[in-house]
Amino acid sequence: MNTMFELSDTQSLLRDSLARWLGTTASFDRREALLRTPEAIGPLWQGLASELGLLGAALPEAVGGQGGGLADHLLIMQSLGEALLPEPYLACLVLGAGLLQRLPGELPRQLLGGVVDGAVRPVLATIEPDARHDLAQVHSRLRSQAGATVLSGRKAMVRAAPYATHWLVSARDGAGLLRLALVRPDAPGITRRDLRLADGSWAAELGFDATPIEALLGEPGTDLLPLITKVSDEALLATGAESIGVMQRLLRDTLDYVRQRHQFKVAIASFQVIQHRLADMHMALLQANALVGATLAQIDGPAAQRQQAVASAQVAVARACRSVGQGAVQLHGGMGMTDELVVGHMFKRLTLIEAQGGGADAFLRRVADLRVVNAAVSGQ
Repeated sequence: MNTMFELSDTQSLLRDSLARWLGTTASFDRREALLRTPEAIGPLWQGLASELGLLGAALPEAVGGQGGGLADHLLIMQSLGEALLPEPYLACLVLGAGLLQRLPGELPRQLLGGVVDGAVRPVLATIEPDARHDLAQVHSRLRSQAGATVLSGRKAMVRAAPYATHWLVSARDGAGLLRLALVRPDAPGITRRDLRLADGSWAAELGFDATPIEALLGEPGTDLLPLITKVSDEALLATGAESIGVMQRLLRDTLDYVRQRHQFKVAIASFQVIQHRLADMHMALLQANALVGATLAQIDGPAAQRQQAVASAQVAVARACRSVGQGAVQLHGGMGMTDELVVGHMFKRLTLIEAQGGGADAFLRRVADLRVVNAAVSGQ
């Protein structure tokens, strides 16, 4: 497996041990059973925590983690993508835990300790039905009621919400500041409609009607939009890393297939048109791999530059997902869309990754807008 950046010895050991464990524990044959209900993922999640210690790999040592960072998240996501593992690592670790480790107070640290142990699965709920991927368009409200803080509003397409032990819900307080409310899924006043997505994973639509919250996270008087935006950018990059793993396996499986499939008594891999298609797929994958790796170095830079780099990487990822996914299905023929082959499942996963955030066109517009912002800043 080619990686997006040079690995340390520790990261190489992490990658190799994870690959061995996935090969024996999370095979493709078990995937449908793991996706049948959200509850089915529990034993696998505990295995990631107890057998591998994986859930703490990128978290601070102060909460029981191993002191890694975003690079470790990308490495793990790439391996999980190659295995097509249906688990909420992105939602719970990159997004949920990624926010908690940047928030002050004892409660976030306690929750992170539970994340490392596999007992706590925090899921971020930010996007609202009319927001069209805009994190700032939040109409959910926090208000005082009978001496407690309650939450009212709606959230759309919350990935991995059915897996969560805690939801981190963005809402505006009385001053109009964007805050994060910690909410238990069993709290009163909640409506939840579970959704199974095209790739088999789970999401939910959430409604809150004067729902009592467990805690209000963050410093009073601080708007959390910049922090939520940064963590969301990190999640986009991590999803790009997952797609690299998916595409690497898909390209490898497709190459094996065209070498074995014969027409006119020769392998179709010898046909020039097939070779050209495979070359296009390979180049798209290489470009996405390079941009995801290069963007990692810019993730802690100024906000506008970071967002432009992440958006540029996502354009390359979306285009590669389409090239590799559609190419693999077409080269396999009709059997490429059957449920019996991993090819069709990987294609569905790549299709969802391609469409996230509005797809390549939306990220191209974001790149153009951010270029104007960065040019104005540079000129000052």
